Amino acid sequence: MARLFIAEKPSLGRAIAAGLPKPHKNHKGYIETAQGDVVTWCIGHLLEQVEPDAYDSRYKKWDLADLPIVPEKWQLRPRQAAAAQLTVVKKLIKQFDQLVHAGDPDREGQLLVDEVIDYAKVSANKKANIKRLLISDLNLSAVKKALAQLQDNKAYMPLSVSALARSRADWLYGMNLSRAYTLLGKQAGYQGVLSVGRVQTPVLGLVVRRDQAIDSFVPHPFFQLDAIIAHPEGEIRARWQPSEACAKWQDEQGRVLSRPLAENVAQRIAGQTATVTEAERQQRKQAAPLPYNLSALQIDASKRFGFSAQKALDVCQQLYERHKLITYPRSDCRYLPKGHFAEANKILGAIKQGCETLSQACEGADTKRKGKAWNDSKVGAHHAIIPTAKVAPTSLSADEAKIYQLIARQYVMQFYPAAEYAEGKLIFDIAGGCFIAKGKVLTLAGWRALLPTNNTADSDAAPLPLMEKGEQGRCERGEIKDCMTEPPAAFTESTLLQAMTGIGRYVQNKALKEILRETDGLGTEATRAGIIELLVKRGLLTRQGKTLHASASGKGLIAALPDSATYPDMTADWERQLQDMADRQCAYHPFMQELTAQVTGLIETVKTSPPPASLSDLPAAPTKSFARKGRRTSGYRKRTAKAKPAANTKSTATSARATKARRKAAK
Repeated sequence: MARLFIAEKPSLGRAIAAGLPKPHKNHKGYIETAQGDVVTWCIGHLLEQVEPDAYDSRYKKWDLADLPIVPEKWQLRPRQAAAAQLTVVKKLIKQFDQLVHAGDPDREGQLLVDEVIDYAKVSANKKANIKRLLISDLNLSAVKKALAQLQDNKAYMPLSVSALARSRADWLYGMNLSRAYTLLGKQAGYQGVLSVGRVQTPVLGLVVRRDQAIDSFVPHPFFQLDAIIAHPEGEIRARWQPSEACAKWQDEQGRVLSRPLAENVAQRIAGQTATVTEAERQQRKQAAPLPYNLSALQIDASKRFGFSAQKALDVCQQLYERHKLITYPRSDCRYLPKGHFAEANKILGAIKQGCETLSQACEGADTKRKGKAWNDSKVGAHHAIIPTAKVAPTSLSADEAKIYQLIARQYVMQFYPAAEYAEGKLIFDIAGGCFIAKGKVLTLAGWRALLPTNNTADSDAAPLPLMEKGEQGRCERGEIKDCMTEPPAAFTESTLLQAMTGIGRYVQNKALKEILRETDGLGTEATRAGIIELLVKRGLLTRQGKTLHASASGKGLIAALPDSATYPDMTADWERQLQDMADRQCAYHPFMQELTAQVTGLIETVKTSPPPASLSDLPAAPTKSFARKGRRTSGYRKRTAKAKPAANTKSTATSARATKARRKAAK
């Protein structure tokens, strides 16, 4: 029986077709193979949720009395940019009795194809026979292996239900709260859109609270005391460690606040014997950093070149789509399938030929070295971002060349030995006081030889001479350094991305910290740049040079909202319930009922409260119609995780914990 394969995107569709018998016939929107099988594809989500006025025309006008808007029967419509491909897919679905679901192996990939099948009104009997193809590696051998292991699509339906619940929940929360607070702001005199979302608002909250910490910061002096100890190989600088008796002269971080105290200790130790009470020496190896995922690449591009997250993503898309020089860029994974190791010589050859700055590095690479990056168990729906075996043309723009070289260098590093350090620690007793000296020296550069010159040493302390426990020296003097506490640093593009990926430390509820740690933070690899840009576009964040700050309207919105909307705890709680749903431990309806009640309660609070003072006297912002965003398109990717049959609770739990919230920003 001929089969219709429905892939999530064209590149996956072409990879599937390559694993099927030839010759092939290419048609507009699908590929026909030799034995009658046909491969077609989506372009991300072919469907999108309708706007509120599709449910009732009165919702075209924003009115607090109409809130909350809770659809009785949810509706989807064709996404305008993908309408032609949807027509192709629907037509093909009607022609085939055997369908093969080939969405990405994560919960959003499961929903993306399932919703098209539902939209095409496939019969129950036909649905019961749908197969599931799971591909996370586009190498031909891996694709053929997956084609020989088709499974029943029914086993993965809980993933689809979980993604559907997330999508609808984001719509309910974002659409209603955005309208409510925009109208509340209007009552207070603010004319802009006050966009609220489960992900974007906690991100805004991070920046607001950091700005407040900077504004309220009061600097105070503190003092560091070093003992200068004579040694034939050079003086040793050992930092004083105050005892508990000095606690009343220290701040919470243990910094000494009294200069007379430091002066007194400095006088006592001058000319005294320094006896080694502990001596440690060790060799430490540091393996090469893993290949990039999108967030890590965006962070480095921001640090090195000052690129915004969106610019880095846009350049990556050009390298991927136009030049075919890198693998799929919206990946959240930093590991590679073991099968890719065989491609190393080809890829290194392409880098050597097309990237002159890395030519010598490629010659020194050991292609027999197989590091920790190659690990099938840690590869989800996509693998790390690496170069392809195509040679880079000389026509690359300056920005394209910069990003390509970053990705290529990170890949070449995998074939270099670990960097090695000699580290030492000496603890001295001087006149009854404890002083610690630390030393570190790079003994073998290894992969660090590939870094820019100013980054190769990576030594944060001078090397220490060899001394043994009980050995003595002479403290020549004590040196006091006058210091001043500094406010926390304002967020930059890179540090905000780092905060979003490590959001667990900002969660108030300790029980929820682990959930956000497992789901890798706020937003997804594909959406974080868009979230930042959206907040800037809405006038809630502003760029000031390299730093990001909350605008007056951003601060006003956070002050007006309840804390539950401005911290990431709610996202963690949603993820816990959505994970349980994927594991068949939680049902769709209770989750949605609880959320609807929560949204209704928040709306009632807005209706019965006076306009918040924080929204008064704000500067005008661009007034734009409200448009919901957030579904996956060919340019919108989600956190991915290797899918497991939901019937197997343990395996599904492992897989789905690696997934996370999929939305760009509900408004």
